[in-house]
Amino acid sequence: FFDEFQMLDLVVTDGRCGGLVAYEIARGELHLFRAKAVLLATGGFGRIYKVTSNAHALTGDGVAVAWRCGVPLEDMEFFQFHPTGIYKLGILLSEAARGEGAVLLNGRGERFMERYAPTLKDLAPRDLISRCMYLEIREGRGIGGKDYLHLDFRHLGKEVIDQKLPDITEFVRVYLGLDPTREPVPIQPTAHYAMGGIPTNTDGQVIVNERAEPLWGLYAAGECACVSVHGANRLGTNSLVDILVFGRRAGRHMARYLRDAELPPVHGDPASRVRREIEALLARDQGEPVARLRDELQQEMMDNVGVFRTAAGLQHALEKIAELRERYGRARINDHGRRFNTDLLEALEMGFLLDLAEATAAAALHRTESRGGHFREDFPRRDDAAWLKHTLLYRGPDGRHEFRYRPVVITRFHPKERTY
Repeated sequence: FFDEFQMLDLVVTDGRCGGLVAYEIARGELHLFRAKAVLLATGGFGRIYKVTSNAHALTGDGVAVAWRCGVPLEDMEFFQFHPTGIYKLGILLSEAARGEGAVLLNGRGERFMERYAPTLKDLAPRDLISRCMYLEIREGRGIGGKDYLHLDFRHLGKEVIDQKLPDITEFVRVYLGLDPTREPVPIQPTAHYAMGGIPTNTDGQVIVNERAEPLWGLYAAGECACVSVHGANRLGTNSLVDILVFGRRAGRHMARYLRDAELPPVHGDPASRVRREIEALLARDQGEPVARLRDELQQEMMDNVGVFRTAAGLQHALEKIAELRERYGRARINDHGRRFNTDLLEALEMGFLLDLAEATAAAALHRTESRGGHFREDFPRRDDAAWLKHTLLYRGPDGRHEFRYRPVVITRFHPKERTY
């Protein structure tokens, strides 16, 4: 274990991964870790959004690094929003609350889901409820005309709340200072899970094209990977499949691979690109703070690449991201020291966030239909004839995007239109 080390780049030579470059936070030094195989298990990238259930560390470093090294990203347009995040904070109040009978209310005190999904009501799928919440807010039925709604536990009674939902209601008490047995809880949709990411096969090997050819020695598992067990819309708890099933398969395949693999050669200075980026940030004492750029990016993604999407909004987002990238090249940090420089690390993470925001917006603009977690107001219907396929997004050296496609493998269950 190398605690307080942060991965910043991969070593890829002649179609093989031979290690990684990491920054030692305690000493401010770069290290080359040579390896026959590397497995990325770096989680998702919900921090491209302003309101997210993801931890502060989920800035998508592993996904962005792979993209920078020529690996395509798969199905980046599909991002799941969970309907019941604590207002402004995004901390998740899980389906267990609605499973026990908590209900969603608008500013008029109405159970509005009865209008949209009369059969399932408050237990409809996450993406559908999130869209309905935004429609209620857009039409002026938010709480007090604001941009949030209520999750109401009060009718369940104190005994049920305290015995069956102790963790959920404790979040409310700690972070909002409210008693859910007496007061409704302010909520809003929160960016929750990336269905897309680094493409892999069922053994966790990272693949680099539509023919599923692997980049030898590189593996990925968990939310950073796209195997794709979730398709366009993850079901609750299926993230455990990503972790436990495909994490195990990746580890077993790596063990077999290591028996015969040779340690790949290293050419030149693999840390040179990262070193230049770090030194430029440390040397720059003029410019706007990186934190301001991050706030603008997260707000833009929330506004135009969130629950509802349109061509105009997505194009605006891509233009904004390009502007932020240009400003990022001149931005400054306040701490110019070498030891435990978290200001520097957050600035490096901002570069990864820009990459992943760009990939998400570009993929969402490219897919001219609505499917699962991706909803285009200008293309509200699903189009299986044109879009029943996975997207692979490449970024060329000139920054241009190239899309290729992988077929969707259908076995027992054929896709059908969802009706509730």
